[in-house]
Amino acid sequence: MTDRDKERTFGASAPARGQGFAQTWWGRAWLTALEDAALDSEQVRTGRRLARAGAVGAVSVRPGRVTAVVRDRDGTTHRADVLLQELSSEQWERFLDTAVERAGHLAALLDRDMPPHLVEDAAAAGVDLLPGLGDLDPECDCGAWDHCGHTAALCYQTARLLDQDPFVLLLMRGRGERALLDDLQERGRQPVQEPWDARSEGVDAVEAYTAGDILPPLPALPHLPDEPGVPPSLDTEAAPGPGIDPAALEFVAASAVGEAHRLLAEALASGHEQHPVEAMPTLSQDAVRLAAGNPDEETAQRLSEGSGREREELRLAVRAWQYGGAAALSVLEDEWAVPEEALARARATLRTAWDEGERPRLRMAHNRWTAAGAAAQLRLGRDGKWWPYRKERGRWSPAGPAVRDPATALAMADGDPMIG
Repeated sequence: MTDRDKERTFGASAPARGQGFAQTWWGRAWLTALEDAALDSEQVRTGRRLARAGAVGAVSVRPGRVTAVVRDRDGTTHRADVLLQELSSEQWERFLDTAVERAGHLAALLDRDMPPHLVEDAAAAGVDLLPGLGDLDPECDCGAWDHCGHTAALCYQTARLLDQDPFVLLLMRGRGERALLDDLQERGRQPVQEPWDARSEGVDAVEAYTAGDILPPLPALPHLPDEPGVPPSLDTEAAPGPGIDPAALEFVAASAVGEAHRLLAEALASGHEQHPVEAMPTLSQDAVRLAAGNPDEETAQRLSEGSGREREELRLAVRAWQYGGAAALSVLEDEWAVPEEALARARATLRTAWDEGERPRLRMAHNRWTAAGAAAQLRLGRDGKWWPYRKERGRWSPAGPAVRDPATALAMADGDPMIG
């Protein structure tokens, strides 16, 4: 293992006042693991302010640990560490198998990108690359037993490093860049295994049920297919029946195949049984989901009419859906009065999101805060997250996914070049 595979050190960053954190989706996932797990949200806000002020020194990244010295506003310094469980040898084997199954996975990693499909495929194989709730374990010499402002600041700074290079995350998980690429190259030269034979003998269902106490355990689940299946073609010589649109029917079939592949990947993912069951989409929501699949012009028009939306309204609904599914669509189309308790929390979050003198003037109307003198708006979701909106052609348009930090959301709405 080379020195670069054992440890990497990144110099301190200059202050970044007014800028949001985490440009990339994987950087935002890192911050979500912090913000959702920290017991004291005030410490998280303190950490965000320290990171924004450039108080985090050089960051050292090693397998299982990231370390930095963080300077408080009074000048005192503290060593902060954030620990992340390394992957086991077996998990690394499964990850390598997953990474070489698609040529695009390796190409994306070489381009310093973390493709969502790679993370999803790895999760389906039982390997969680990104941290989840409670996975970021803090240690600080200030004596705090939970995340303090120092470890939170280190997490925010680490999110910026992850934006620049996803191999930082892989190093924390236990494998350096050079070793990982060598393993992938070696794995790519190995012969492909024979596919699973679906025609192997089974047991009659009635017999299996009546003799369940003596039968051997069920076999392991088959691997998730690399890609969704291909629906049958309707391009035949026979004329379609009255009212049948073959192109639209093929589009719906292809969409169903893709959705089935997505649901199967989630069902095979580790910890799936602990997640709540998704609510069935309404007809209106499902029309937007289908429209997000890039239908042809005629099918898009039918979806517009069927969902009761004008084409421009459908375009905005599709954009919202792509940022956050049904929750984002609700924020786009529903305006609701914020209860007093939630309103007090929202105002407190807004007060602490910016330093004195940098806080923008925001006009509130129900769950929507509009920046004075700017074409930017924040919308508060019912889960307490902030959605960025930007005025385009006289309409408020979704400008990004939901985030915990309103300053980040407003920077996204303003089109900050630091925000992805």
